[in-house]
Amino acid sequence: MRTRPTLTWASTGESWPRTTSLDEVCRVVAGGEVLVLSGAGLSTESGIPDYRGAQGSLRRHTPMTYEDFVASADGRRRYWARSHVGWRTITRADPNDGHHAVAALRAGGYFSGVITQNVDGLHQAAGTPDVVELHGSLNRVVCLDCRRTSPREDLDSRLRQANPTFDATTSRINPDGDVELDDADVRRFQLVDCASCGSGLLKPDVVFFGENVPPSRVRECYRMVDDSRALLVLGSSLTVMSGLRFVRYAAKAGKPVLIVNRGETRGDPHATARVDLALGPALTDLVSRLSLSSTTPHRR
Repeated sequence: MRTRPTLTWASTGESWPRTTSLDEVCRVVAGGEVLVLSGAGLSTESGIPDYRGAQGSLRRHTPMTYEDFVASADGRRRYWARSHVGWRTITRADPNDGHHAVAALRAGGYFSGVITQNVDGLHQAAGTPDVVELHGSLNRVVCLDCRRTSPREDLDSRLRQANPTFDATTSRINPDGDVELDDADVRRFQLVDCASCGSGLLKPDVVFFGENVPPSRVRECYRMVDDSRALLVLGSSLTVMSGLRFVRYAAKAGKPVLIVNRGETRGDPHATARVDLALGPALTDLVSRLSLSSTTPHRR
């Protein structure tokens, strides 16, 4: 069963108090066993825009849905042509101060785990282990027929061979690796089939809008919430239920829910603290307050 994509949410109009103080976040994190749920807002300082912020890509771009992707070869051609260009930008992005701070707090024993809604791999590039990628990863490709997975690098090489003169560029990237391209560029892009079974249904191993997160992954995330003492949301508007459900679950269990995000979120009614700060400086400050040395920056 597929769900209708949730791209926006309507505020109830109720005003929930927000602060620029990290005091409550610091107090809770100091106790350890805090689970992190991160979103696209954590990667904006790495040059990857979010969906819904002031410069969010949903203001000008409708992301690919699962239904559109599987419905036609033209839809897949549009996605892969644009993603082929965008993936180069994603792979060149480096972890920012926020990612490094999360890695330091995880290594210091303050964070019990990290669930990310991002598909860019920047948490891992910063050195954070055992990250649960709620929405998958752009670094993998899956065949929807034979279910074989393969590295994105392999597909990139095959697409380059099939499109030796394809030199389209863009200055605008979206969190899912998609970009804006002229229709003429899209039409001349050649697709390749699955190297294992010959099917044309190759898809990035990410959860598209309108697609469900695998049940086993959802169960793992609920277990992580159960095993934690508090939940810290970093850079997510919590618009989609895939992330919001863990906020509701934690709050219902009586666990503190802390949100650090620029602007209002759908999870605000369930939060015990709502901090409106940029993620990089805020998390670096948190590391400093807890007397941790930031990890040495990892480069891709």
